[in-house]
Amino acid sequence: MLWSLLKILVFVAIVAVLAFGASLLTETAGGVQITVAGTEYTLSALQSVIALAVLVFAVWLGFKVLSLLIATLRFLNGDETALSRYWDKGRERKGYQALSDGMMALASGEGRLAMAKAARAEKYLNNPELTDLLTAQAAEMAGDTKKAAEAYKRLVSNQSTRFVGVRGIMKQKLSEGDTETARQLAEKALALRPKHEEVQDTLLTLQARAQDWAGARKTLTTKLKTGTLPRDVYKRRDAVLALSASKAIVEDGATVEQQEQAIEANRLSPDLVPAAAMAARTYLSRGKKRNAIRVLKKAWEAQPHPDLAQAFAEVEPGESAQERVKRFVQLSRLAPQHDETRLIMAELNIVAEDFPEARRALGDLVERAPDARALTLMAAIEKGEGAPDAVIQGWLTRALGAPRGPQWVCDKCNHIHADWAPVCENCASFDTLSWTRPEAPHVMGPQVLPLLTGKPQADEAHGADIADVELLEDDQTDAEDGSATASEDAELKDAK
Repeated sequence: MLWSLLKILVFVAIVAVLAFGASLLTETAGGVQITVAGTEYTLSALQSVIALAVLVFAVWLGFKVLSLLIATLRFLNGDETALSRYWDKGRERKGYQALSDGMMALASGEGRLAMAKAARAEKYLNNPELTDLLTAQAAEMAGDTKKAAEAYKRLVSNQSTRFVGVRGIMKQKLSEGDTETARQLAEKALALRPKHEEVQDTLLTLQARAQDWAGARKTLTTKLKTGTLPRDVYKRRDAVLALSASKAIVEDGATVEQQEQAIEANRLSPDLVPAAAMAARTYLSRGKKRNAIRVLKKAWEAQPHPDLAQAFAEVEPGESAQERVKRFVQLSRLAPQHDETRLIMAELNIVAEDFPEARRALGDLVERAPDARALTLMAAIEKGEGAPDAVIQGWLTRALGAPRGPQWVCDKCNHIHADWAPVCENCASFDTLSWTRPEAPHVMGPQVLPLLTGKPQADEAHGADIADVELLEDDQTDAEDGSATASEDAELKDAK
């Protein structure tokens, strides 16, 4: 209210000053005489002031009209003017509105509408750095991969958007199944943005699938340096890659480098079962039994596994059954209550024909965790102790419907593998296999039928001299996923 009152008072004061000035000019004698073409004009003092004000306004208006004419000529000539800036602002406003509408359409899943809005935004903005990405994503959503690829290629040609274009084409190649081209593009994308975690993971997976172990180890080192991978996880995965690079150690003609990689893999991750078994065999090939035993004991203490027991048996291949039982006692003391320890000692005592000790070693395993292996061992114990055929077949019947037991299972897709591998054969995930019981355990099937009919098979498997009764690990059928067809072999040797 005070401000309004003040404005009114100022207005009244101005009017009063003007009125007072006009009255003074009216009372002032004299004036201005102007002669134009022989005609004389006499203006009073007040008229002279008014004429001067009109003249000033006319001059100002003339300059404005002249400026407008000059601006129009420059606009028609293509120069930047206030008029052109005005029109440009209008186009820019329409372009950004179309871009915003296109992003909303893309978020709503309307690919065709997003493409139309992107084209409209490009028309008004003429800024491909903004609109090409929207066009590519909208085209992908609409299923127009050709147009999306063209948009990504335009992004690649621009230095500021090259990474976005390379990454977009890489993802297209992945969806098309062209993993080799996708791997090359991922390498270029990682060179442009070394800290991009998604590109790091994609490249690592593709390199592992292509068995490019050296490149995968470089990518893994990059993940460690950029802080996208904890050091303990890095050591584990680096061990997996080193192990994968040295898998030829089990074949004849393994190079010294491959042997060193097997030992390095065990050093990086002592609890990695395949690495420990391979490193132990490397030491054995060099005549270093103590080193092999030390590696196997350390791994057994972390996780008992049949592969470790097999490698431990290879330390003294020519020993008798009784000598092998005594030597395995030192291994069993590291994890005496573990199920694998109980099973291994039961198998060894069956081979040594010490059936009471085999029963004691097996303990309550057939009641607590009755899988096919434990139940088949129990059948062998009963047979060795002279039990009736009905009792033996009863145990084998239970084994027929029992789960297989621990296997190599992918933590991501639960696919079961016959052997350890760095990459899941089903979902292509890297370092996701764990030795565990499957969530949906596969039961023994026709493989045990020869045991029920009294016709046990005695097929020899490679290195299967640890136990008299051993269930060999084979590919597992995943019925729900339909991913692969696998088979199992069951083997029962008569007690010596």
